[in-house]
Formats: sequence, structure tokens, C-alpha cells
Amino acid sequence: MAASPALLFRDRNLLARKQSARLDKQNDLGWKLFGKVPLRENAQKDSKKIQKEYEDKAGRPSKPPSPKQNVRKNLDFEPLSTTALILEDRPANLPAKPAEEAQKHRQQYEEMVVQAKKRELKEAQRRKKQLEERCRVEESIGNAVLTWNNEILPNWETMWCSRKVRDLWWQGIPPSVRGKVWSLAIGNELNITHELFDICLARAKERWRSLSTGGSELENEDAGFSAADREASLELIKLDISRTFPNLCIFQQGGPYHDTLHSILGAYTCYRPDVGYVQGMSFIAAVLILNLDTADAFIAFSNLLNKPCQMAFFRVDHGLMLTYFAAFEVFFEENLPKLFAHFKKNNLTPDIYLIDWIFTLYSKSLPLDLACRIWDVFCRDGEEFLFRTALGILKLFEDILTKMDFIHMAQFLTRLPEDLPAEELFASIATIQMQSRNKKWAQVLTALQKDSREMEKGSPALRH
Repeated sequence: MAASPALLFRDRNLLARKQSARLDKQNDLGWKLFGKVPLRENAQKDSKKIQKEYEDKAGRPSKPPSPKQNVRKNLDFEPLSTTALILEDRPANLPAKPAEEAQKHRQQYEEMVVQAKKRELKEAQRRKKQLEERCRVEESIGNAVLTWNNEILPNWETMWCSRKVRDLWWQGIPPSVRGKVWSLAIGNELNITHELFDICLARAKERWRSLSTGGSELENEDAGFSAADREASLELIKLDISRTFPNLCIFQQGGPYHDTLHSILGAYTCYRPDVGYVQGMSFIAAVLILNLDTADAFIAFSNLLNKPCQMAFFRVDHGLMLTYFAAFEVFFEENLPKLFAHFKKNNLTPDIYLIDWIFTLYSKSLPLDLACRIWDVFCRDGEEFLFRTALGILKLFEDILTKMDFIHMAQFLTRLPEDLPAEELFASIATIQMQSRNKKWAQVLTALQKDSREMEKGSPALRH
């Protein structure tokens, strides 16, 4: 019996609805597996709801809820700062803030803002002051450069000892003319030429090659100096160069000034084999290299080490070194009697801290820019200023040192603070009087040297 068209149409509709329901159920299961919401649910949202959700996410609510209503919005983000923690309400799963607590947090926030603004203003004022000081210093240096180049250097012989130049010298020589001034002030009593430097450097290179190959063709050139001594001197140069201003990284192996420093020190060992290389020379040569050309640095280096004080220390003349220490103590007791007595009580002798200062001319013990200013006045006043600087350092830290014992004083003086202010140090040095019982440094030193010679000779007058 054939089915009627109406029944067939009804069956087809029923089958279609069942298939559609089965597919919808499968889709729901699929979305649930991935933790998402079926599209048909989203499609039912009207435009007003979508707009409201967008405004909520964008942080533009139409009207903030009042505290009385205790309305809590579900945030889509977490607070990122202390400020947010203070201002935001508590999470929905916690009790809402009381009105008093909310007001207290608002006040704390406002206080934080005020303090932050104060800090910002103070920092801005500090930066402005630093900028003004930097501009002042740069202008002062610029004016000084013009004075040195146009007035002083062209008339060096007549102007270098004038009051005006001495005052400028004390303030610090501008870096651009420092090398020229140092060369003129140190002088060239040894009459070293650029050609002599080239000869010494060539001999040094030949010696390095000879030692590296184990040759002995240069033995006759340095009669009295064993190959072991020469090799030890060259090895010490290599070791010391690696420890010379390590923070600058310019004198170490591969640095731009490594070969230059090595050349100057090697050439000097050939020029003065009787002195050779002594630890600490690398710092003096390095400072000169930073301010002079290679040959001129060698000339200044050789003449500088030929000064009586430097030669006494680098040749390790114990008797003369003790005389310098004795002269220093005369002025130490004259200027700083309280600290002098404290040092004596703790048996802290000058050699413990002075040797390193004198050997390197303070270039290892002080910041480089400050050491260069010490060098400026040292080139003007000579060895006396080295010991005056030592007394200035002791005076600057007198209050600290008088509270220390032997070990702490020795440690402090052999490793001075890295942030030592230049103006404070020079102000301290300016207060030091290098005169004792109407005798100046040179007179005191000469008298002590005479006494020392008489003691060596066993003078009857001194025995009684």
C-alpha cells in the first residue's frame, strides 16, 4: 500500500529535525571539549550588550558604582602597582572595603603622589644644578685653555713662575695642554732625543727576540747584568702592564696602548740598565702616555725618574728613603700632632703607606683625574708637593684615622676611597704648612741627610 504524499513530507521533516538536533548536540560537545562557548549563544547578544562589554573592557564605564551599593566589577586584569592595590576594590570573593578603609587608602594614595612630586622636583633641581656646574666648569676650562695657549706657553720662560700662572696651575691644567705643560715643567736635563728613544727601543726589541730564542749575542752589551736579571725584568714588565689601570682596559693585551707602554718600559731598561724596571713604573709611564706622544712620553718619563726622590725610591736606596721618611715625619708632627701621636702609639710608620704613593706618584692610589691634578702641582713644586699631598690626605681623614687601630689604619691608607672629592682634598692640602721652625722642606731634608752621613762615618760629635 503506497504512502500518501502528506505522510512522506511529515516523515522527512521529522528526520531533518532529528539530524539537526544531533548535529547541534555534537557541536556543543565539541565546543565544550575546547572550553569555548558555541557561536549560537554569542549570536543572541544584542548590540547594546556588546557595546557595554566593550566599554567595560576599555575602562570607560558609564557611571562608577557608589560605595554604598557595594557593587563589584569583575576585572579582566590584575593590579600592576601599589597604587592599583590601594585604589582598586577587593576581589569579588572577599568582603568589600568599608567606606572608612576606602577613604584611608585614598588619603594614602594622595600622600604618595605628593611625596613622588617632591622627589621629582628635588631630582630635577639636582640635575639642573649639576648641569649648571658642568657648564661653569666647561666654560672655565675653555677660558683657561685660551690663557695657556695664547699667553703662557708662548712666553713660558718669563711667565711660568708668575703669581697668575701659579694660581691657574693650582686650579688644574686643562687636559688639552697638560702634556705640553708637563714636558716643559719636567724639562730634559738628560738631553734625550727622539733618535735616542728609537735606538733604545730597537735594542729592547732585539733583546726580547734574543731572550725568546735563548740567544746570548747581547751579553757583552750589559756587562754586570745577568741574563736572568734581564729576563726577570722583562717578565715583570709584562705582569705589571696587565695590572696597570685595569678598569680602563687600554693597556692590557689587545688594548690600544699596550704596545706603547711596553715599548717605553722596555726602552728605559736599555737606557738605564743600572735601574732596570721596578714595580710601579708602569703607572707613571701610562699617565704620561695618556697626555703625550710616545717619544715625548719616554723623554718625560726618563727625566722624571732621574729626579732625586724618584731615583732614591726606584733604586731602593734604603738610607735615603729613610731620610725622606724622617723629613716627612717632621712636618707630620708640625701639622697634625694629634694624629702623629696616634700613629706613633700604634707603631704605624710612613713606609707602610708612603711607598706606594711615592712610587706611582698617586696614580694607583687616587682616581686618575685627581691624580693628574696632583701631577700638575708636582711638576710645578717638585718632590715637596708629594709629601704635602700625603699630609693633606691624612688631614682630610684625621677624624676617621684617630678612631682606628693599626690594621684598619694600614688598610684604609693603602686603599683610599674611590670617590675622594678633588676640591676637598686640595682644600686640605692648602692648609698644610711645609715649614718647621723656620725651615722649609729642602732645608730640613738637607740637614737630615747631613746627619745621616755623619752617622755613617761615625762622627765623634754624634757619639757623645
